[in-house]
Amino acid sequence: TWSARGFGASTGRIGLNDPAHEVEDVRKLVDWLARRPEVRLDKDGDPRVGVTGVSYGGAISLLAAGYDPRVDAIAPQMTYWNLADALFPDGVFKKLWAGIFFTTGSATGGPATAVRPPGGQRPGGTDGAAGPAASDCGRFTPELCALYERVAVAGKPDPAARALLEARSPSAVGDRIKVPTLIVQGQTDSLFPLSHADAMARTIAAGGVPVAVDWIAGGHDGGNRESDRVQARVTAWFDRHLKGDTSADTGPAFRVSRTGGVDSTDGRATLRGATGDRYPGLSAGGRTLALDAGRPQSFRNPAGAAPPAVSAVPGLGGGLSQLSSLGVGLALDFPGQYAAFETKPQSGPLRITGSPTVRVKVTSDSADGSAVLFTKVYDVGPDGQQQVLPAQLVAPVRVEDARRGRTVALTLPAVDHEVEAGHRLRLVLSATDLGYASPAAPATYTVAVESGLTVPTAPAVTTQAAGLPWWVWGLPLAGAVIAAALLITARRRTTAPAPDPELLSVPLQITGLSKKYAGGDRYSVRDLSFRVEQGQVLGLLGPNGAGKTTTLRMLMGLITPDEGEIRVFGQAIRPGAPVLSRVGAFVEGAGFLPHLSGRENLELYWKATGRPAEDAHLDEALRIANLGGALQRAVRTYSQGMRQRLAIAQAMLGLPDLLILDEPTNGLDPPQIREMRDVMIRYAAGGRTVIVSSHLLAEVEQSCTHLVVMDRGQLVQAGPVAEITGAGDVLLVTLGDTVPDPLVEKIGALPGIGGAERSAGGVLVRLDGADATALIGELVRLDVPVTGVGPHRRLEDAFLTLISGGSA
Repeated sequence: TWSARGFGASTGRIGLNDPAHEVEDVRKLVDWLARRPEVRLDKDGDPRVGVTGVSYGGAISLLAAGYDPRVDAIAPQMTYWNLADALFPDGVFKKLWAGIFFTTGSATGGPATAVRPPGGQRPGGTDGAAGPAASDCGRFTPELCALYERVAVAGKPDPAARALLEARSPSAVGDRIKVPTLIVQGQTDSLFPLSHADAMARTIAAGGVPVAVDWIAGGHDGGNRESDRVQARVTAWFDRHLKGDTSADTGPAFRVSRTGGVDSTDGRATLRGATGDRYPGLSAGGRTLALDAGRPQSFRNPAGAAPPAVSAVPGLGGGLSQLSSLGVGLALDFPGQYAAFETKPQSGPLRITGSPTVRVKVTSDSADGSAVLFTKVYDVGPDGQQQVLPAQLVAPVRVEDARRGRTVALTLPAVDHEVEAGHRLRLVLSATDLGYASPAAPATYTVAVESGLTVPTAPAVTTQAAGLPWWVWGLPLAGAVIAAALLITARRRTTAPAPDPELLSVPLQITGLSKKYAGGDRYSVRDLSFRVEQGQVLGLLGPNGAGKTTTLRMLMGLITPDEGEIRVFGQAIRPGAPVLSRVGAFVEGAGFLPHLSGRENLELYWKATGRPAEDAHLDEALRIANLGGALQRAVRTYSQGMRQRLAIAQAMLGLPDLLILDEPTNGLDPPQIREMRDVMIRYAAGGRTVIVSSHLLAEVEQSCTHLVVMDRGQLVQAGPVAEITGAGDVLLVTLGDTVPDPLVEKIGALPGIGGAERSAGGVLVRLDGADATALIGELVRLDVPVTGVGPHRRLEDAFLTLISGGSA
């Protein structure tokens, strides 16, 4: 491995792979290898050598093969074919990336998937530039510094800039690259997009040498999840083409990494490979979708090209790009600065693999009659609001001589993206983009669509089947063993207690319930008894460790009590008790499948119960949960509030007579909490019963009719909310005028008074033996301007009083 000029410990200045300098350096390295005794020679002075590198280093591997016939195999990774096209695509200046490239001497806006040697440095010199900056554009040669400054000021390239970068690009010697080539390119790469890998593959393959293309889940915008796989594939490539090892598996001619869903164990997106026995290019299997063109649309390029639309952000875009494969994205277009045209909703899933194309007519009223547009295709959800920009990529286009209108064929960014059934594609042409330079002068552009949107589908590329985990084979055997054990133990089961006819209409009665976990030094629940009637919304309150969740688990039959019993509608609760079919519960997460819609998740859950579909009352549960059109969207696109409401809807399937909710408002904002409160109240309004465990005391006070307060596993108090909050321990003394702090302290020090403090309405007084009559007399004696005395009805105060009393 080595560092190129201006990088790492190497001296000199960066010449962007100048054939007279950086490329010549590689020739000298090959000369040096030819003199090493451990290196195999094809002939004198001709060592068996392969070159791999990432980004800048990937380009030198291509250039080395073009300039030095002694190079035998290459594996360029995430690099460019034509640097002028990378930095000035269609004549539009990629200002953000160019600024990073020239001012830091590197193109590492985010972590890249790379093959790294043991020392950790990127091959080919992609580590940061060495030493202090020689000028405002890092350690570049003066010629390149002048080029960058000239283009940055003008906002667009000149012919000399293009000519210089093209002369130092692999494309300049593409027809001379005649060696086996493995091309690894990132899908999340707004600097060197997939179109560069396509140009490499087509040009080099035309020379009749083996070429393989691998689109990885990574790129300059971020992502480093496939480094081990890429390392192994590059090694195998060199084993085959340098060592002559015919047993080395070099992989398919084409591979693309795709999201295979979410791993339920860690929440990370999983990757699966799709392969083809030949590289499909960027237009295979084209399918044309009609666009709702309507009238031509006009929009403005704002003065100063600000504010700009946002797509990819170097160093940040990768995280967003990878999220887009899961149906999540962040892109911003400002009203009045873009035109949009949509397809109809897809009747089935559609996989786009390559570059969509479309013809449009562009008209510009700018002074020179030109227009700079940024084209992109969004994946739009059924509601028309949720939209995702695949890989966060846009394609710029400069249209000249458009004052009277000009028809242009647009090639949009190459992506691999699945569009779900019911989704639409939205073609957007924007006047600005954060990553690029746009004309500073204001102008009006008008766009009319003249064709459908043609999307490539690459039908010959197929996704590999997921490997079967061990439990697919192990579970049947384990199931047989468990079944045998159940047959043996079934005879030992005790007979379930008979139903209590007096409790058949009582939703819940708990009597003498106790539970102590193995290894614990105290009871989680101890001698707990309470009763819940029909139509009540019961709040189960208590500090952490009070035993609330343990009680709910016993109530659902998930664990068994050590003592006491639980009866639901007169039936004793045991694991698998039939009466549990009348109980719905949401405790500790619902476990939705992210790729399915909300409705599909609920239907799948109900099927798993084995009960008839007509008993689900799905529409009624959904009406109460009030999810609307979101039901048709994938759950991965849901907000936290929507997930919570979907979980409540799942618990309400079958319209159970007893609904149990553990922290249903956890993670919700105030409007979402209010919606959840309304859901619970609506459900109980029909005579059903709801039990809610929550830490939000103010919310419990508004939504619950009754309370059960627990502390340290024991019952502290149970009863109607009004009784508990209005117990009279805390009184609010309203005043006709403010009183000084010393007087408040005197009130708190009165006999039988536990304390006094100011509040918004006057003074709060906590009674500790005295009654209200005695307090009023003392207040009059102290000349306190009393206008009224009454109970302070706040659940928080009552709760703290109960808990502190229990602790004493």
